[in-house]
Amino acid sequence: MAENTKNKSGFVALVGRPNVGKSTLMNYLVGQKVAITSNKPQTTRNKISGIYTTTNMQVVFVDTPGVFKPHLELDQYMDQASLSVLNGVDLILFMVEPEEIGAGNEYIIELLKKTAVPVLLLINKVDQVHPNELLPLIDAYRHLNIFKEFLPISATQGIGITDLTQVLYKYLPEGPNYYDPDQITDRPEYFMVAELIREQLLQLTAEEVPHAAAVWVERMNQHEKNKLQIEATIYVEKSGQKGIIIGKGGKMLKQIGINARKQIENLLGEKVNLRLWVKVQRNWRSDPRFLKQIGYSKKDLS
Repeated sequence: MAENTKNKSGFVALVGRPNVGKSTLMNYLVGQKVAITSNKPQTTRNKISGIYTTTNMQVVFVDTPGVFKPHLELDQYMDQASLSVLNGVDLILFMVEPEEIGAGNEYIIELLKKTAVPVLLLINKVDQVHPNELLPLIDAYRHLNIFKEFLPISATQGIGITDLTQVLYKYLPEGPNYYDPDQITDRPEYFMVAELIREQLLQLTAEEVPHAAAVWVERMNQHEKNKLQIEATIYVEKSGQKGIIIGKGGKMLKQIGINARKQIENLLGEKVNLRLWVKVQRNWRSDPRFLKQIGYSKKDLS
């Protein structure tokens, strides 16, 4: 039997600092949006799996929240989500930008040193630098003696992706597919819907507002007039943030709803009637009980 006819499968953790391009890479590989993206840090809050299947390989990518030193209860949740992923995967992809190793990456490297899983280094956004700038950077990471491979890529341009998939095949164990080949994520639809609404908050509002907001889908199972009825609540920490999200004459909330509805209809493949509410839940990011109530439950991380 030829070597590349063996089916390989496994779980691959994507780790790195916030806003380094992990979700963009996973969406590119899967070929459809399974994780929301924005140019703001802390876009990803949960472990989100994207499923990439070829004729001889299935990779279940686990996109983790960007790792940083925690300050709030939500930060603690996000860090725990990232670190719990490192145990129980077959391979770790550590994604960095093409720049000197900073304190944030050193913090993650110390965590990676404690794992027994093979770690590959992905240098993302290489389309933004001259190739000569990569060599000293790769040397700096090579001296750390923890990386099996060094892969320059661009998650937006598709540079180096073929090399990446070949290396994944090399390192993953032989095994059957865990999911149907047509499945692209392990997350339920209501979670994906909430994330698409939150993505619009990230894109349309500024400063602290997106990070003080959470989205919870209250209802998503009834059809009326051939449209799926979805009701969701946007939670914020202060009344001023509520005012910003609603906007003058409700204009901002209406735009969030219009944009999110289009994305949701693309995801679900059917017409949707989306109704949004905004409620104040003071200091929710530091309230363990409320975090659990809206889906950020620490027991889900074990």
